Amino acid sequence: MTIRVLIADDHAMVRAGFGALLAAERDIDVVGDAADGERAVAETRRLRPDVVLMDVRMPGMDGLRAARLLLAPPGGEYRPRVLMLTTFDLDDYVYEALRAGASGFLLKEASPADLVSAVRVVAAGDALLAPSVTRRLIEEIARCRPALPGAAPRVQSLTQRESEVLIHVARGLSNIEIAAALVVAEQTVKTHVGRILAKLDLRDRAQAIIFAYESGLVVPRSDLPSR
Repeated sequence: MTIRVLIADDHAMVRAGFGALLAAERDIDVVGDAADGERAVAETRRLRPDVVLMDVRMPGMDGLRAARLLLAPPGGEYRPRVLMLTTFDLDDYVYEALRAGASGFLLKEASPADLVSAVRVVAAGDALLAPSVTRRLIEEIARCRPALPGAAPRVQSLTQRESEVLIHVARGLSNIEIAAALVVAEQTVKTHVGRILAKLDLRDRAQAIIFAYESGLVVPRSDLPSR
């Protein structure tokens, strides 16, 4: 199956470079691009790509607002997978994008192989999580934010084992690592993760990690360096 991709970035060189790299892959088709958020929303709705590479900072409507519009369409309409393009100095934007339903983030200086892999991972329906990096990003921000009062009661819908799995997910462990820690089969972990997402009405692991911190189920570590 061919993965349809749209690239949104206000730098023409970035759009051209990413486009050339992705178009060289047999299973990826770059169907369009956009130089600002408003155009990104319009082109995405017109072309209906599978994956949108969305720069966080763009003139006019920024990538965060554009992602929110695409990920919360009225009436349950078409919704693409959104992969945010960012640098580490925009942590708050990335955090809010993940909360809104973005499938992950990719640093602009990522290697060509990482770019291609990211598009395939997101298109397959998974979240793009470099576990340790994503966990540290969310922990650093969550330390400065109080737990959301409305999130805690939702934790009660989880079984004890599901809560354990969610804690491990929030700590950045892969399914294989969680299976080893809990001494269960990897497929069992996948089943638990699926049930967690369904019960909490979450889209993917990225949102699950954020929920775990915002609900107070996982407490940010105190040994992380301050920003």
